[in-house]
Amino acid sequence: MTSAPIILVPGFWLGAWAWDDVVPVLRADGHDVTAITLPGLQSADADRSAVTLADHVDTICAAVTAAGAPAVLAVHSGAAVPGYAASDRIPELIAAMVYVDTGPATGAINPGFDGAEWPLPSWEELGENLDGLSDEQLATFRRRAVPEPGAALREGPVLANDARLDVPSTIICTSATSEQIKEWAREGYAWLGGLAELREVSYVDLPTSHWPMWSRPRDLAAVIGGIAWRPPAG
Repeated sequence: MTSAPIILVPGFWLGAWAWDDVVPVLRADGHDVTAITLPGLQSADADRSAVTLADHVDTICAAVTAAGAPAVLAVHSGAAVPGYAASDRIPELIAAMVYVDTGPATGAINPGFDGAEWPLPSWEELGENLDGLSDEQLATFRRRAVPEPGAALREGPVLANDARLDVPSTIICTSATSEQIKEWAREGYAWLGGLAELREVSYVDLPTSHWPMWSRPRDLAAVIGGIAWRPPAG
C-alpha cells in the first residue's frame, strides 16, 4: 500500500512551524509530508494589506499540485476556508480532506471584519480551549504569532464545482466533541456549512485543545497518517 502525500496547513496566526512536532512523526512512518505557510503569515513584518483569500487558495493548490499525486490535505482552524475552496478547485488532486478542529466552510468567518489584519487576541478574549498546552507552548505561540490578514476573515470561499462533494472528508474533533460539531452544523454555522453537502464524512474524537499539533502531536499524526495509508476508493 502506498501512502498519499500529505499537505499540512496551519490556522490563524501560524506558519508551517506550527506542525514541527507532527511532521517528523509522519516522516518516520514513511509519509511524504509538507507543511506550508500561507501568504501574509511569513513574519510580523510581512505586508498583509493586499493579501486575499484567493492568495491563500492559490498557495494551497500549488502545494497540492506539487505533491505529484492525489494528496491528503489537512487544514487546521481558519485554514478550512481556503482549504474547502481548494477542494472545489482541484478535487481530482485531493485524495482526502482532513479538518483539524474545524470544518468545511461555505462562508466567511467574519464577513463584517474591516481591519487590515487581526493580531492574536489575549487568551481570555480568544476563548479557545487551552487544555494540554504548557506554559512554554503558550509563550512560544504568543511570541511567534503573526497577525492574520483581514481578508482571511471577511472573504468567503468560491464554491462552484460539485466534484468537491465526493472528496472523502474527516473531521478531527479536539476542543469540541463530534456530537457538538454535528449540532452546530445543524444550526447552520457557515464555518461548518459543507457538512450538510459532503457525501462522505467521518469523525474522530481526539479530546484536547484547539491546537492538537502541540498538545497531542503523535496522536494527531497517527490519525492523519492513517488516512494517508488508506487505499483509494474503488
